[in-house]
Amino acid sequence: MEIVQQLSQVQLLNQFWLLMAFVIPMVILSRMVVAGSRFSPILVIVIFGLGLGFVMVEMGIATPGLPEFPLVDFMSRTTIIALVVSFFVGGQELRKILSKQALDVKDIVVPSKEEMFLGTGRTQFIFILRSFFLLVGLEGFFRMMIQPGTAEGIMLYYPILALIGLAASFLLIDHKAQIDDKQVYMRKGLIETVILLAILFISYAIAMLVQPVIALPQIFFAMIVSSALGAIFQNWTYGPTVRALLFAGIPVVLAANFMVGGSRISDAFAIEGMNSVLFYGFFGQLFWMFGGIALLMWFARTGHIRNLAPGMAGSLSHSGLTGACTAGDFGKVAAKRAPIMINIPFFGHIFVFSILAISADNGALWIWPTVIIVLVGLTLTFLALKNLRGANGEDLKEVKALMQFSFGWQIMAVFGGLVLLSFSTIAFDYSAMAQSSAISHFGLFAAIQGGMFGTEASLLIPLIFSMPFLVHPLVFFMFGKALDNNGEMPRVPVYAMALIGVLGVSFAILG
Repeated sequence: MEIVQQLSQVQLLNQFWLLMAFVIPMVILSRMVVAGSRFSPILVIVIFGLGLGFVMVEMGIATPGLPEFPLVDFMSRTTIIALVVSFFVGGQELRKILSKQALDVKDIVVPSKEEMFLGTGRTQFIFILRSFFLLVGLEGFFRMMIQPGTAEGIMLYYPILALIGLAASFLLIDHKAQIDDKQVYMRKGLIETVILLAILFISYAIAMLVQPVIALPQIFFAMIVSSALGAIFQNWTYGPTVRALLFAGIPVVLAANFMVGGSRISDAFAIEGMNSVLFYGFFGQLFWMFGGIALLMWFARTGHIRNLAPGMAGSLSHSGLTGACTAGDFGKVAAKRAPIMINIPFFGHIFVFSILAISADNGALWIWPTVIIVLVGLTLTFLALKNLRGANGEDLKEVKALMQFSFGWQIMAVFGGLVLLSFSTIAFDYSAMAQSSAISHFGLFAAIQGGMFGTEASLLIPLIFSMPFLVHPLVFFMFGKALDNNGEMPRVPVYAMALIGVLGVSFAILG
């Protein structure tokens, strides 16, 4: 028995190093591929992740869902941790906007300019490693505490994963970065890690408490708690934990998710009705993304990436654009505005998740409240476009108008999409997956992954969510062209993509 246990522990360590070998090189290589260009590395992570998962299954190394590599699925379910940091930063920036304080705060760190790999500096590399270990450690500790009586499979090793992840993350500080006070910086990292754990436990406890009344997902309460903390501690300068997860948390989570999604590609196409879901997801990405950009360009008369990137990241809760913005791929202004825009729509998610929870219980969309919310979203979108048009480039006016747009277009996208899908033959749980993928909505993805629409949807969502990312070469190409054009997005291609999206979604609904 002792020998078997020792072998199992060795196997766990092998799995851990394999996970690291899958994810870290994927993120580094993606940055290497786009080095010197204007494109986001998330574009390449999509292709690498889906391709690797698909090849592993086709070569017989693994089966769909990668059960042979349980730590890959473990990592793919750390979505909430990566998002909590964005919500915290968004709460800070939102407080500063509402109190009319300057957004710029003196930084305590100057990253090292030494390049470890092509496209990745030394400090950035440390952030990627730290994000990996933080996600493993935090998730391991959280699961260990909420499932204390479980002793089966990978659950046996949550304490080891927590210990390895958290201990290694504390050690990963770039000594070549210029830090005002290294002791203070390290203490900040420790405090941030403890606060992250506290947010996870508090949000989980609240979700369990209200579950008998309404099944709101944990991510909703995590957003409220982290945003509130950000607003309270508005002058908190970031330590290594927040910096690392802002820079690389989302790319690392997406890399694991795309691997799981890629492993299910062959399997999923055999499921009845799946083609319609994937078709809607693909063309819905064009419709909601470029349709929103087209509205901003045509009615608000703004085509600059400082508005388009954070505006669309927030209004769609778009995972790809969120990761690209927070990593600084679209410039400093977009990086500062994105967390604000991501937070704003989540305040409306009490309606989103409550209506979806009731609809999930009934197996069909709750129509009348949905229609009312769509009308509210339409009104807010109209006001936002009007206000943004009159902003005349003023920072505060643009930010406030984008906040309105993020809220309005998000409601339009989520509920408008579900109303459209209610006219199709797609089942409601599949409709939720289709809409989540059509707008790359991180919140809805996390809720489905957490079991809001049942076990089947939870298992399929990594694939459904990842497939529209095949549109992302086009999305990031357009944003890259905007960066090359002094930040201005080319208009005619945007209108053309929006039209293609309209035609594709119409066919998915009616066909």
